[in-house]
Amino acid sequence: MKAKLIALALVLTVALWAAPSSQAEENLLVFAAASTTDAISAVGQAFGQKTGVKVTNSFASSSTLAKQIAHGAPADVFISANQKWMDYLDKEGFVAAGSRADILRNQLVIIAPADSAVKEIALKPGLDLSGYLGEGRLSLGDPSHVPAGMYAKEALVKLGMWDFVQNKVAAAANVRAALALVERGEAPLGVVYATDARISQRVKVVSRFPADSHTPITYPAAAVKSRDSAQTKAYLEFLKSPQAREIFKRFGFAVE
Repeated sequence: MKAKLIALALVLTVALWAAPSSQAEENLLVFAAASTTDAISAVGQAFGQKTGVKVTNSFASSSTLAKQIAHGAPADVFISANQKWMDYLDKEGFVAAGSRADILRNQLVIIAPADSAVKEIALKPGLDLSGYLGEGRLSLGDPSHVPAGMYAKEALVKLGMWDFVQNKVAAAANVRAALALVERGEAPLGVVYATDARISQRVKVVSRFPADSHTPITYPAAAVKSRDSAQTKAYLEFLKSPQAREIFKRFGFAVE
């Protein structure tokens, strides 16, 4: 009798250990750039409906997410808003070989609150953008590490406009935070991606940066090396599927 009870206990113990493991195999944790919040959320839902795999998303600045992965965060997939932060993880050995691919493209725009008197700003080399700011600040992602802010600074420098605004920048933790400052009227202008402006009814686009004023805005996706799995591979393939591409287009992204 005692032997039977011990055997039963062992079976139950194995079952308890196996259950979380099996469940973990049917879940994916995706770390994705803040600008992809709406699109990647919709893609994750579509992937889950198709495969039964639950996708949990974590959105923040690409720099924040990359550093979290480098410090051991259990992400399965990383989607960056620029090549730099994917390169950083790749160089440190965190990217699964052969899994990296560019999936999306975006544009850089200047926004103002929807009720702003500013209707359009004609960008030209040497334009003093501070004249449109008054006593306010230019909202953008922190150009020291946030991709949207890095692209913005690059464009403003190339157009000879950075010197006029560098002391009037409101540096945000990510591009959605930069968008929020303009939405709330706390900043008269902001630089965000076209897709961010598209999802908000409280801002309007008053200018678009020329494509050649900054590095092409591309989004690479890859599997995290230590978490590579069949489900991860399936998800990365799904990102390039016709169904996912249609979702991305619906949210304003250009697809690779």
